[in-house]
Amino acid sequence: MNPTTLAAMPAPAGIAMRSATCPDRRASQASSCRRLPPRGRRVYASVTPTLQPGLENRTAPSWLAEPLKHVVKSQQFNAEALEHIFKVTREMEEVRAGTDAAHQLDGAIMSTLFYEPSTRTRLSFESAMARLGGTILTTESAAEFSSAAKGETLEDTIRTIEAYADVVVLRHFQAGSAEKAARAASIPIINAGDGPGQHPSQALLDVYTIQREIGRLDNFSVGLVGDLANGRTVRSLAYVLSLYSNVKMYFVAPSECRMREDIREYLSSVGVDWEEVDDLAKVASEVDVLYQTRIQKERFQDRRVWMPEDYDKAKGKYIVTTDTLAQMKKDAIVMHPLPRVDEIHPEVDADPRAAYFRQARNGLYVRMALLKLCLDGRTLSH
Repeated sequence: MNPTTLAAMPAPAGIAMRSATCPDRRASQASSCRRLPPRGRRVYASVTPTLQPGLENRTAPSWLAEPLKHVVKSQQFNAEALEHIFKVTREMEEVRAGTDAAHQLDGAIMSTLFYEPSTRTRLSFESAMARLGGTILTTESAAEFSSAAKGETLEDTIRTIEAYADVVVLRHFQAGSAEKAARAASIPIINAGDGPGQHPSQALLDVYTIQREIGRLDNFSVGLVGDLANGRTVRSLAYVLSLYSNVKMYFVAPSECRMREDIREYLSSVGVDWEEVDDLAKVASEVDVLYQTRIQKERFQDRRVWMPEDYDKAKGKYIVTTDTLAQMKKDAIVMHPLPRVDEIHPEVDADPRAAYFRQARNGLYVRMALLKLCLDGRTLSH
């Protein structure tokens, strides 16, 4: 992805804070505007000048004293950024109802605008906002039950919602939709998944989970299994893991779902060791992290030529069972972004190496951190 894309966002280059006073277009409402009190260090998502493709996150500038503007793709973040996000995430784990920490976002309003189904992502963002004292406006199945059904553009929807909310969490069926929304918005946009594109908050919680579970982010191996062509989670995760040293990646996928060329080329350009393998058992015995994903039937149906046999052929080829666990290292883990269908047998759940429900729990804390970093110190007009 061209790193100059984000530069088209509102000045300067998509990373500016909203004014400490009310925007001019709301000057008449100045008396109602307020600012969340400062709470610690401010950060922003790096947006870089034109660089050699694939290098924007490695050479991103240090984070400065401004709120996080948007969260739209994994390449925004460098290792310093992730370290700070995870520090705040650990703080979020300690937030308890009835304490001052549970009021950090009092008065802030979040809109969850979801054009595709979701359980964990939507509810974890909504829980995250509620646990920090904020309020939620939610739209589920927006493609059917919002003005999009009448033909309203995404940009117009975003410009309307920003009159009601201070941050928008967006899930959309088209890759690149989050960046399109961010260019139209004067409030933070958080990408909660854009079709087969990216899912940056999932990548952050995945990396946080790996760190918590195996105790390191360097010198380990990971097997990415399943629908690697259409899985936005594995695409985003590959970008983020490339920031760390000596991470070996194995790609295990049916021929219909192999990792796309853009990711493979990117990893090669930054010196990441990766390998495509057909034998799940072999990979399971080698890796420290086995990251399973479901075969996404809905993405097959989105193809211009939909052949049901393609999905049937891919589905069920790679299933994690207790036999798979027997081949794995004793301290390895199994992860999954969920939902699962039948790619991990329920018997696996009882094994302590099954980390996917702990992974989902970590998503709550990472999303609390992202909301805090987006809104802490930012001018609110509601």
